[in-house]
Amino acid sequence: MRHVLTDLGRRLRGRHVAPALLGLALGLLALGPALRPGYVLVQDMVFVPDPAFTRFTFGLSGGAARAVPSDAVVTLLSMALPAWLVQKLVLLAVFVLGCSGTAGLVPAGLAPRLVAGACYVWNPYVAERLLMGQWALLLGYAGLPWAVRAVCAGRRTAVALLPAAAGGFAAMAISALTVLPIALLTRRAWRTGLLLLAFSLPWLVPTMLRPEGLVGDPAGVEAFAARADSPFGAVGSLLALGGIWNAHAVPVGYDVPVAAVARLAVVVTGVAAFWLVRAELPFRVGLTVAAAAGFAIACLGAVAPEALKWLVGLWAGFAVLRDAQQFVAPLALLAAVGAGLAASRVRAAAPVLVGVPPAVLPTLAWGAFGALAAVPYPDGWHAARAVLAADREPGDVLVLPFESYRRFPWNGMRAVLDPAQRFFAVPGREVVVNDAVRVGGIVVASEDPRARRVGGLLRGPWTGLAAEGIRYVVVDAEIGSPSLQAWLTGAKLLVDTPEIRLYRLGRT
Repeated sequence: MRHVLTDLGRRLRGRHVAPALLGLALGLLALGPALRPGYVLVQDMVFVPDPAFTRFTFGLSGGAARAVPSDAVVTLLSMALPAWLVQKLVLLAVFVLGCSGTAGLVPAGLAPRLVAGACYVWNPYVAERLLMGQWALLLGYAGLPWAVRAVCAGRRTAVALLPAAAGGFAAMAISALTVLPIALLTRRAWRTGLLLLAFSLPWLVPTMLRPEGLVGDPAGVEAFAARADSPFGAVGSLLALGGIWNAHAVPVGYDVPVAAVARLAVVVTGVAAFWLVRAELPFRVGLTVAAAAGFAIACLGAVAPEALKWLVGLWAGFAVLRDAQQFVAPLALLAAVGAGLAASRVRAAAPVLVGVPPAVLPTLAWGAFGALAAVPYPDGWHAARAVLAADREPGDVLVLPFESYRRFPWNGMRAVLDPAQRFFAVPGREVVVNDAVRVGGIVVASEDPRARRVGGLLRGPWTGLAAEGIRYVVVDAEIGSPSLQAWLTGAKLLVDTPEIRLYRLGRT
């Protein structure tokens, strides 16, 4: 009995506990200052204190339902824990889940499993998507190895897909791409497909129920196409698991030639070992198909943009393919498992190889060298929200300047999707912001019909906003121009701080 328990404990440590601890350690190293009290506000990552359930939470207002159901999950968790703590736990979960799940796919010793786990959570894909603030996508990414194992085993698939379900449409897209080929080859396609559909309903249903159709601007193809962030061009950058379209999401020093060659070598070695090293991998063919398809999609915007523009113009749903670099996720999983298999052939050196991913991408450490940091919201923001919550009269909130991304001095001038849409969304009020996106000189048009209407009204006097149900206007005092303040002459100024001004329109 003692031998049985000892063996069981060893297996649990190898498959679950040790890889989870490694993932936790890598998460702590990667996040660093982001784990301090406060909120990490960078690009698409927006958490706010005491979030409220609104129509926007469920995709019934604003643009496309990209934050469904991830915002609802955060709001629910924030009822039990401070929202800033929820954010830290979610970010750490990406590393813990991803590392432990990938380790479980490698049929070898502990050290090779740890190598696989480290390669999966510490690579350019994770670094760039983290700097893009796309925590919901990364949550689905972290669940991929668990979903692969569940589909192969034919059990607990629903549980394994929960991280992707919480992440929403982008997380479900990469999950579907990864597991459907495996399900087809294991004759579990119907069950897996139905589960994917069921978990997609939270964002599919509001998208179909919107009173006005959402549009997919073909200009987004050029704006979000993969770009070269290494010496190997766009396609080579994608092969190295990079190629993000946003230059601000590339880690510091990423283009150093020696490190770039080393990162590419890690992926190529992993891909080769995945097929050359003999091992019992029931997902081998299916994951290969998924990785090849994902890589082809990722290249589409860079090598055949006109074809993708035609597809987006044909049906707005194809807009999910615009930010195509996200679809190299199955390639990242394949390469990580392959790296673990390669390490199993050099067992003596395998423990040392665990340190290779951080060594070839050192600038992901410590909050990507300070790019990720936690900050508090200014007191003026809290004061304005208190006024909005205390007023019982109906009416919504407009945020000016009418731009989707902001750079606040109190946030270290980091670009972030305007937090006002969530911060000022007190019960009973919707917040109208501009969801058009500027990428260099390209403007991807707004997907929100109401935002487009309000944008037109801004060319006239502010009194015209009453027709759209606007009662309050929030202005960033730090970047609001004198002409904007002059435009609001006659509106009642309720909050006036160095960071923000709150105006009430009308006489009441």
